[in-house]
Amino acid sequence: MTAMARLLISAAHKSSGKTTLSIGLCAALAAQGQRVQPFKKGPDYIDPMWLGQASGRPCFNLDPYLMSSDQIRSLFARHAESADVSIVEGNKGLYDGLALDGSNSNAALAHLLDLPVVLVIDARGMTRGIAPLILGYQAFDRRIRIAGVILNQLGGSRHEAKLRAVIEHYTDVPVLGAIAHDQALTVAERHLGLMPSHERRDAADCVRTIGERIAAQVDLQRVLDIARSAAPLQAEPSTPVRPEPFDAAQDRFVEEWSQEGLLRQAQPERKDRVRIGLARDRAFGFYYPDDLAALEAAGAELVPFDTLNDPALPEVDGLFIGGGFPEVFMQELQANSALRGEIACAIEAGMPVYAECGGLMYLARTLSWRGQTCRMVGAIAGDVTMHDKPVGRGYVNLVATPDAPWRGQHGNTPQALRGHEFHYSSLDNLAPDTRFAWRVTRGHGVDGQRDGIVHRNLLASYAHLRSLGTNGWASQFIDFVRSKCLPSARRAPPATSQAEAA
Repeated sequence: MTAMARLLISAAHKSSGKTTLSIGLCAALAAQGQRVQPFKKGPDYIDPMWLGQASGRPCFNLDPYLMSSDQIRSLFARHAESADVSIVEGNKGLYDGLALDGSNSNAALAHLLDLPVVLVIDARGMTRGIAPLILGYQAFDRRIRIAGVILNQLGGSRHEAKLRAVIEHYTDVPVLGAIAHDQALTVAERHLGLMPSHERRDAADCVRTIGERIAAQVDLQRVLDIARSAAPLQAEPSTPVRPEPFDAAQDRFVEEWSQEGLLRQAQPERKDRVRIGLARDRAFGFYYPDDLAALEAAGAELVPFDTLNDPALPEVDGLFIGGGFPEVFMQELQANSALRGEIACAIEAGMPVYAECGGLMYLARTLSWRGQTCRMVGAIAGDVTMHDKPVGRGYVNLVATPDAPWRGQHGNTPQALRGHEFHYSSLDNLAPDTRFAWRVTRGHGVDGQRDGIVHRNLLASYAHLRSLGTNGWASQFIDFVRSKCLPSARRAPPATSQAEAA
C-alpha cells in the first residue's frame, strides 16, 4: 500500500468550469514546486494537452469503458507514485455516465481509486439553493466523499458572502475557493471545443495567468491537505491482469516531458526497430501518451514531421497520422503539395500507414468546409465534407473483417475492439468496392455500418483506438510494419497525388 496524495475535480454538470479550475490548480501547485501528475477521466485529447502544459508532465486518460478496473488502478498507481499530488479531472457531472447504475461515472472512478472529490459549482443565480444541491450530492452515494467545493462564476463579494454563509449553516462541506467571473480564465473555444494548446503560441502565458488567478482565489494548502487525506492506495492490481505489450514494458520507461510536449522514452535499443513518421504539428496532435509509449515498447522509433511545413517525409518505414483539425489548416495543407504528393506515392508503393479521424480526412481526395474545397493527399478515393452537427460522437464497438491488414485473433473469432469517435465530417463518393477493416456494432464510423478504410497497406478510420487490454493495436501495427518494410517505400520520391491529378 502506497500513500498517494490525490483528488478528483468534478462538478454538478458539464460546463461548470472544472477544466479551467483543473488547469489552474495544476499550474499553481507546479509553480510552488509540487510534482503534479494530471489525469483525465474518459476519452479526450484537448483537456489533457492543457493539463500537461500546466503540470509539465504528460496527462493520462482513465476510461472505464475502454479499460478494466485493474488497468485503471495499475496505470494510475504507476504514474501517481512519482508525483507529490495527482489531480484527476472528471468529465460531465459527478454522477453522469453511460450506465444506469453509474458504473462508468466519475463517482465510480472516485470510488475505484478512493479519490476525495472537490466539487466545482457554477453559482450564477444561486443563493440558498446551493445547500440542497450539495446535500443531495452527498446523499446520493454515501461511498463518495465530497471533501470540498469551489464556487465558480461569482457575481461579486456580496454573492460570495451569501453562498459561504448558506453552505456553512446547512452543510459540513468546506468552501475551498471562490472564483469571480473573469474573462482571463476563458480558454478559447471553437466548433469542436477548446482550442488545443499546441495551436496557441501564447499557451504558456495563458496557463500561467490561469494559475495565478486560481492561486489568488483558492486555498491551495487546504486542497493539498484534502489530497493527502486519501487512504493509501494499492500500487498493483488486486487481481492478475492479462499481460499486454504496453503493460509489460511500461515500468522500464523513464518519462520526460519536453518543451514541445513530446514523450521521450529511455529504453534498451532493439535491433529490429522500425522508424515511424508521426504527424505532429498544429493540424495534427491528438495522441495518447501511453499509445506512443506502447509503439516505442513494440520497437518503434517515432520521428515527428510537420504536414504544414516539411517539404518531404523523413526516412521512415511507416506513418501514424492521428487526429486534429485539418479543416482549420486545409489551405496550408493544400499549399504543401510536395509533401502531399510524397505521402500519396509512399502509400501507393506499399508503405504501412495508420490514420485516425483527422488523419483520414487529410488522406482523402478533397476536404470541404464553409464553402471552400481544398485538395488533400488523395490516397483515399473519397471526399470529406464538414457539417454543422456531429456525424459520429461517442464510444464505438468494432469487429475486425477479413480485410483488416493487422488484427488480433482469439481462436477463430475476429477481434472485437472498443474505441471512440468525435467527428463533424462525412466521407462521401466512395467506390462501391471500398474495403473496410471493421464492422461497426456501436457508433457511426464511415457510413454507420463500417469503418477503417483499407487501401494497399493503409488503414484509415474515424475511430480512435487505445492500445490497452485485449486491443494491443500498437504492437500489431509495428509487427505489420516490420513485415512490410520496403526499401523503395522508405523514402519515396515526390509524385503527383490522385487529388491533383483529378
